[in-house]
Amino acid sequence: MAKRKNVLGALVTAAVFISLVTGCGGANAPTTATPKAPDAPKPEAAKPADTTAQKPAGKIVVGFSQIGAESGWRGAETQSIQDTAKADSTIELKFSDAQQKQENQIKAIRSFIAQKVDVIAMAPVVETGWEAVLKEAKDAKIPVILVDRGIDKKNEDLYTSFIGSDFILEGQNAAKAMAEHLGDKGNVIELEGTVGASAAIDRKKGFDDEMKKHPNIKIVKSQSGDFTRATGKQVMEAILKSPEGKDIQGVYAHNDDMALGAIQAIEEAGKKPGTDIKIVSVDGIKEAFEAIKAGKLNTVVECNPLLGPQLFQAAKDLKAGKELPKWIKSNEDVFSGQKAIDALPNRKY
Repeated sequence: MAKRKNVLGALVTAAVFISLVTGCGGANAPTTATPKAPDAPKPEAAKPADTTAQKPAGKIVVGFSQIGAESGWRGAETQSIQDTAKADSTIELKFSDAQQKQENQIKAIRSFIAQKVDVIAMAPVVETGWEAVLKEAKDAKIPVILVDRGIDKKNEDLYTSFIGSDFILEGQNAAKAMAEHLGDKGNVIELEGTVGASAAIDRKKGFDDEMKKHPNIKIVKSQSGDFTRATGKQVMEAILKSPEGKDIQGVYAHNDDMALGAIQAIEEAGKKPGTDIKIVSVDGIKEAFEAIKAGKLNTVVECNPLLGPQLFQAAKDLKAGKELPKWIKSNEDVFSGQKAIDALPNRKY
């Protein structure tokens, strides 16, 4: 009997020992065997819900979708917006370059909506195709400001304000200058901007409508040069070799870069730009003023790209609860001859 008690005691002792061993980290240990130390608190950055909603304290966050960098004028606008934001401690700029593709702009706008910016600004590459994404911005209660280019007028309720030029007036002023240079008689080539862009549509309308008052001037060819110097040169080269290009006295370009490309093509064809063929363009970049000084370009109708100060003032006004005008116009002029030469030292772009 004593032997039996000793064996039983030994078995109990062994069982207790085994349970202690498995409770200290064995793979099959029950969760209640040994109390665990409380977990350390997780860092704040681990909370995913806060990552898109955070904004710089005390700043107005503006998301800006730029078309791209197709011209010197566009580069000047981008620089104005970036420099103005950098110099203003109350502004946080989120910048996106669409590389002249509408789908990239739409993606950028949706990203701005997700980030809950205070204001969305964009220079739309074309007029149409914005309804769905701008409705999303409106539903998110984020105001939209258009910069330098407009959208389809049927969607005017989807943006708060447009900052920029009167493109129709620019076209009219270009036509008046061309008529003066040609003595109210001659054949003209029109180099249009990007197909579907508001600037191209309205600059053509203004020019063509004004030219109806000058029946002895004929627009013998209109073709898009896509607002770029390279394409403007290519188009002009092809036109000069075509039947329409054999007898032309004027070129109207929707922007300076296309005009500068056309000047190269005219020179390579053995003609004198500014003399044999009068040239009128729109924008007002420094190179265009230099071309006027060199006698290769006749008139520049200014379109001011330095819109950074106006854009961010509009954003501040919106944040303060002020109502913006639907159209905030930029101040512009027309430059020819000595007036352009005198203005050249002060051109900032």
